[in-house]
Amino acid sequence: MKSVMVAIRASIVLLVICGLVYPLATTGVAQVIFPKQADGSLIETKGKVTGSKLLAQEFKGPEWFHSRASAANYNPTASAATNAAVASKEYVKETKDKINELKNENSNLRKTIPADLVTTSGSGFDPDLSPEAVKAQVPRVAKATGISEDQLMTLINKHTKRRQIGIFGEPRVNILELNLDLKELR
Repeated sequence: MKSVMVAIRASIVLLVICGLVYPLATTGVAQVIFPKQADGSLIETKGKVTGSKLLAQEFKGPEWFHSRASAANYNPTASAATNAAVASKEYVKETKDKINELKNENSNLRKTIPADLVTTSGSGFDPDLSPEAVKAQVPRVAKATGISEDQLMTLINKHTKRRQIGIFGEPRVNILELNLDLKELR
């Protein structure tokens, strides 16, 4: 009986430390040192939250750069991957459908299509695309907006993030940030 009481007390103490004290302390430190990141890296436009740098949003219409496809339907509370095997009939059909849709939207895409335009991210809401995937959309966006391809390329280059410390990750473009700047040009 004595050892049961010791176990219960130890469980309660550890619950308080690990379940309350530690999370509150780390959250408090994060709020002081990295307040913007701790609040979700939110992007505000004219005092209104328009999204997060960390989550993809869906952009419909030829006048926008489109985000990477989302297996979670851009719902940030439902992280999900497709779970379909690359060789499965379902995955092959889905990919072919996306390729055909892209070719219909972007007349310049005939041979080489960047993979991230037709595949979903592992999390289901990756906010970034490769620079190649974004540049492939330039003719469509230029035609729809009347903004020159050169201006759009300058905008893409402005938003292209390089590898971290020169070695980690891949070059990438945050589509939400790019589209917000695109909106300002129109």
